[in-house]
Amino acid sequence: MNLALMQARRVIGNTGKNPAVGCVLVKNNCVTSSGFTGIHGRPHAEQIALRLKNDVITNSNLYVTLEPCSNYGKTPPCVNIIINSKINKVFFSVKDPDVRSFNKSSKQFNKNKIKVDVGILRIKVRKFYKSYFNFKLNKIPFVTAKIAISKDYFTENKRGKWVTNIFSRARVHILRSEHDCILTSARTVIHDNPRLTCRIKGIEDRSPARIILDRNLDIALNSKIVTSANKYPSIIFFYKYDKKKIYKLKKLKVKLIRCYKFKNSNFDLNDILMKIKKLGYLRVFLEAGLTLTTSFLRENLIDDFKIFISDKKLNKNGSKNFKNSMRSFFVKKKFKSEKIYLFGDRLLSYRIK
Repeated sequence: MNLALMQARRVIGNTGKNPAVGCVLVKNNCVTSSGFTGIHGRPHAEQIALRLKNDVITNSNLYVTLEPCSNYGKTPPCVNIIINSKINKVFFSVKDPDVRSFNKSSKQFNKNKIKVDVGILRIKVRKFYKSYFNFKLNKIPFVTAKIAISKDYFTENKRGKWVTNIFSRARVHILRSEHDCILTSARTVIHDNPRLTCRIKGIEDRSPARIILDRNLDIALNSKIVTSANKYPSIIFFYKYDKKKIYKLKKLKVKLIRCYKFKNSNFDLNDILMKIKKLGYLRVFLEAGLTLTTSFLRENLIDDFKIFISDKKLNKNGSKNFKNSMRSFFVKKKFKSEKIYLFGDRLLSYRIK
């Protein structure tokens, strides 16, 4: 099941509304095949793993992270494919919350004399599927937030573009590839003019959609995000109506969504997340400045928090200190943490919810 989960992790954030599933086929105590959900959600992991000759598959054991689907959609049910393959036993970790499949596969397998074992690595796999469960149970999308700080807690470097090293920045590209959209503010776009794409060899085709909170449509038409909107999905949530600018942005292939709900003179972040969900996005990567990130923390909207910490102090060259926000957030909070060393920098990962 750990091998199956490793397969699923390869496509997390890249399977659309379908879950990222991993599957491993075992015969005579040897792994004979494996598969993971295709990009955009098809084909399913089981279908890929079972693309072998019948004599190789027969009497094998199948390990899959999520309950196999039982419903007819754009592809036949995986349950039927498994039954026709004459599998000996099926192991799956958690039940599919989709009402079309929930708790149905075991009955069909048992009718066809296929043994079933449910629950291996259940807690670990359920955490992996939190974004999918949120989507199916009508909750707000799963949010991962990232912030980079110096050793003395500053988030901006007055004399340079970067706070952390190249290894930390490379890790951010990997994190982007594991989410289907990036959320940032117009302030960040204006200040940094980022591309917010994946630019590491092997994951260039996994750049997520870019979503910008821009109440007054302040974003520049020549910003990198706007000029590349014809290549990468780019969405702006706005309020102020500017007919000329809206026309120009639409001509450059930017999607615009007007928002009317506010909280303390800013966008209502819960409303924003539900709008993102309606667009079909399950996993949000918050890559913004100190103000927006702190707002998300204050409203308890972050599931995973990634803090990249440099081994260098900025002293007088630093601005926007995260220390007070960090202290107030971590008081009386319970979470699991992980530490990774990045050749001088450190990445602290906190599972908050």
